[in-house]
This record gives sequence, structure tokens and C-alpha cells, in this order.
Amino acid sequence: MCPAQAVWLFEELGLNYEIVSFRFDGVKKPPFIDINPNGRVPAIQDPNTGLTLWESGAIYQYLIEVYDTEKRLTYESPNERHLCNQWLHFQVSGQGPYYGQVSWFSHLHPEKIPSAIERYANEVRRILGVLEGVLSKKPADAQWLVGNKMTFADMSFMPWNFRLREVLSLPWDEIWKDTPHVRAWHERMVALPSWTRCIDLRARLMDEQGLQWNGIPKGIETFTDYEKKIAAGEDTTAK
Repeated sequence: MCPAQAVWLFEELGLNYEIVSFRFDGVKKPPFIDINPNGRVPAIQDPNTGLTLWESGAIYQYLIEVYDTEKRLTYESPNERHLCNQWLHFQVSGQGPYYGQVSWFSHLHPEKIPSAIERYANEVRRILGVLEGVLSKKPADAQWLVGNKMTFADMSFMPWNFRLREVLSLPWDEIWKDTPHVRAWHERMVALPSWTRCIDLRARLMDEQGLQWNGIPKGIETFTDYEKKIAAGEDTTAK
């Protein structure tokens, strides 16, 4: 998962929230490392319950359990709730890591390793194929992962799929060529006002931090160069 997923859930549930925005430079040091010792985003601190929580799948389950009191994005019945959790676990263990690896080896790794890029690009295709196989069997009026409405399970896949054009460096038509049901499912969610607000907020915050789409500051070409500048204590603020 990525921070956009948590923010989108805040927006869709109509929650009040405050974002603390910072760059990669701050992920591995206090104060953030005191919140998440693993040094990864996102993490949340809930003033209503006093809970600090990291790992995006855990954050999703917590927000749904505590704040989706009307069951807008989940179900009352245990079977459907567990099916939603099944898909969330698939996103966390399957989509996130494989999409992240192809993004790393395509755009951030200091050298191009074609076999690694090919392996993880094929895994992206496999994940999309799993989703296509399930969605293609759904009734025309209920093409969601669980039941007949969008749930947190569907939402969890959106942010990574939204970045596939940049990650794979391919046009949308080629990305979706074998997965028309996934494309339709994805585009229904992209059109939601809550997603528009979320992605506009992300773009503004990244621009304020002087970051490119991949998290590297503007004016720095590679993640390796970025890490070297951080290690040397150099100013990485975009000029």
C-alpha cells in the first residue's frame, strides 16, 4: 500500500484528519522512526483512541472497524467481511510488493537488470489477470470484488494501479489490453470525487516538497544520487 490509500479512506469515510508531510529524508529518523520503527509510510495516530498504528493493511482494517459504523465500505455479515480481508491480504502480499519491485528496478535501481524488470512486470500482469478472472465472472451490475458495492477491498488496489502508466512506462490502452473488466472497475473508482480530492492533495503536497512522481526531488536524476546526497548531509531541496 501507499499513503494515498489511507488518505482516500479518510476522504471516503468523511473523517477529519491532518497530514504530516515530509520527504524520504525523514522516514528513517526521529520523529517518524519513533512512530514506525520500520521506517515506512503510512502511519497514523488517532487522538480519539490514543492508538498509533502502522502497516497500511492494519490501518485499513482499523479504520473500517472503528469508523465505518454504517458499513458503507464493508458488510455486516462475517462471510463478506472475511472475503474483504482476503482481498486486502492479497493486495498487501501480492500487488504491493510486486508493483513496488518493478517500480524500483525500472526507475530507481542504479543499474538496469532486464531479468528483474521482466520478472516483476510479469507479476504485475499475473496480478491483473487474477483480478480480471474474478471480475469477469461477476454480474454486470455488481462488478466489485465482494458483493454488489465498492468496499475497502476494492479501494486497496487503486493507488498502485493508478501509477501503472509511470511504473511500466506504457500507455493505458496497452496496460489494460487483456483486462477490460479490471479497467472498467478501476475507472469507476478513479471517477469518484473522494479519489480526485485525494490525488489533488497528494500532487500539491509533493509539489510543496519539491518531489517528482517517484518521490525523488526535482533536479536529482536517480535514487542512488538522492541517497548519496542524504548520506553526505547535502541539501536535497529542489532549486
